Amino acid sequence: MVEVVLKANLETIEAQISELQSKKAQLESLLEDIYFQQRLAQKAVIAKNITVIGGAGKLGSLFVRVLTQLGHNVSVFETQDWPNAEALLTNQDCVIVSVPINLTLSLIEKVAQIISPDTVLADLTSIKVKPLQAMLSAHAGPVIGLHPMFGPDVADIEDQVIAYSEGRNTRACQWLLDDLSILNPTLYPVSAENHDKAMAFIQVMRHFSTFVYGVHLKDEDPCLRELIAMSSPIYRLELAMIGRLFAQDSQLYADIIFSNPDNFELLKRFQQRYQSGIELLESGNKELFKQSFADVNLWFGEFAEHFLEESRCLLEAAHQYRVK
Repeated sequence: MVEVVLKANLETIEAQISELQSKKAQLESLLEDIYFQQRLAQKAVIAKNITVIGGAGKLGSLFVRVLTQLGHNVSVFETQDWPNAEALLTNQDCVIVSVPINLTLSLIEKVAQIISPDTVLADLTSIKVKPLQAMLSAHAGPVIGLHPMFGPDVADIEDQVIAYSEGRNTRACQWLLDDLSILNPTLYPVSAENHDKAMAFIQVMRHFSTFVYGVHLKDEDPCLRELIAMSSPIYRLELAMIGRLFAQDSQLYADIIFSNPDNFELLKRFQQRYQSGIELLESGNKELFKQSFADVNLWFGEFAEHFLEESRCLLEAAHQYRVK
């Protein structure tokens, strides 16, 4: 009897919590909309004519939505629109290229032959050196490279990072950055060269390591449900990241990983260090292992403790949303 009453009380409390959470989310949304309208009024956005090439794609459509929300006149340009390209692309204030990496360079050249000299030409590609060089070579007007460091499935761009690399006539491009800033992303300035060096670690090495581990799992063929059932939160999170990769477009990741052959040397050095790690295990030298461990800890410095705290939140979420 007591157990039944306790369960009923618990269900009532959980229902109340769920209702309060829903109300909280609604109030937060309303408040954020008020803040947004205030920022929009303070910035006094001047509506521009913007075309997003590839605007029907996942990332392109996100930027179509974002720029429309800011009050701009945004058009979508897709493959079937090329017969009318001159009419659609001439006299635009800004043209943003949002297409797969393997199509970006050739498309930039085509677009630059049509757009007006004072049009801001931008791209959303995950590499920056080659697209920026292509835009600077093909277009005499303002140029800027953008790289949204998030996927198209985000609800909004608040607190999301957008890296940008200056190309030409930064002042003429500034309105685009200023308008995006109204939505509170983190706009991170970086040279194209430094951007691509960082992406070798952030994207290429991470995605390739995940790819290889996925292939390894497939070839070893363990029972995936059993792994999930017995996994710790940290391994479950790792499995989630692997599964996430293989649930997406293979062409996208092929383009990212194959985009710069210079990155292959980094991957080869990682392979060499992995082999050195195996040799360390085989040697049984725990003291050397501990020394290497300490060296890496020293390299991370204060970030080690920061990441320890941050990972606790991620692991808690992984445990909460685990597949059963």
